[in-house]
Amino acid sequence: MSNLATTAGHAHGHDHEHEEHHDAGETTIFGFWLYLMTDCILFASIFAVYAVLVNNVAGGPSGHDIFELPYVLGETALLLFSSITYGFAMLALFKGKKQQVLFWLAMTFLLGAGFIAMEINEFHLLISEGYGPSRSGFLSGFFTLVGTHGLHVTSGLIWMAIMMYQVQKNGLTSTNKTRLSCLSLFWHFLDVVWICVFTVVYLMGTL
Repeated sequence: MSNLATTAGHAHGHDHEHEEHHDAGETTIFGFWLYLMTDCILFASIFAVYAVLVNNVAGGPSGHDIFELPYVLGETALLLFSSITYGFAMLALFKGKKQQVLFWLAMTFLLGAGFIAMEINEFHLLISEGYGPSRSGFLSGFFTLVGTHGLHVTSGLIWMAIMMYQVQKNGLTSTNKTRLSCLSLFWHFLDVVWICVFTVVYLMGTL
């Protein structure tokens, strides 16, 4: 009888612990949603500043003069595909397949790193031609907006590398699942922001 009571007590304790982990995970994700809302305000503010400065070229080049749409389309494709591969990583996560999660995270990381490499190259070419952020109000707004997004992507890549290490070391624990879910929200958010950047800055700038 005492053994049954002890077993029941252990089962109840395990269920209670599981509920606490579940509640903590939901709270973390909700908190991360709040963070993303503040990031939305940040990007909206920078977009507003860019809209004010876009015509202040001060005798320098406009977007039509410096933007290479095919090149930017390549950047966009890398980021869009990285969003798809992260989606595959989340599907593997729900199925509990650790190696598939690591594979798709690695693919996402490589695509994201390719995006950052292309962006750095774009900045380097513009600055080497004398079109740095101090050249005009337009270029200041451009470098601030695109650079802020690039810093966010870089932060996401560092976070992703840490998560790959954690998953490899500890497996698909509830904590890692919560963190990967938060990273998923962050990565898809950056994808949406980039689509806005591509449309407002590059597409409208070249038309």
